[in-house]
Amino acid sequence: MRLKSAIWVSAYIRRCASEGVFAAVRRHGADEAGAIYIIVNRLDGTADLYGPAPQAAFDEGRPFDRVFTPVLAVLPAPEAQVESFIARESRFDPDVWVVEIEERSGRHFLDRIVR
Repeated sequence: MRLKSAIWVSAYIRRCASEGVFAAVRRHGADEAGAIYIIVNRLDGTADLYGPAPQAAFDEGRPFDRVFTPVLAVLPAPEAQVESFIARESRFDPDVWVVEIEERSGRHFLDRIVR
């Protein structure tokens, strides 16, 4: 069983804080199972964007893990491109979460990234 989105986001924000990185919820989605997107703002007009990985990327031995993948083809991308994607996704899925962190070097603190 996977953690509820609200609990996972809370833990992720705490993890960022423990690393000395500012993190904030920009959009609060469904507490139970809303999709989560992570914006890594590089503070130079660019950002990285990570979102839920396709179902094929999940490990059946670890079904509780959240797996992320870069959403845009090129990272870092212009902030306007990231914002455009988030706006489209929010219109498509009203339950989506958006968490933004500020990290110049691009550290994201996500445990599993697939490409």
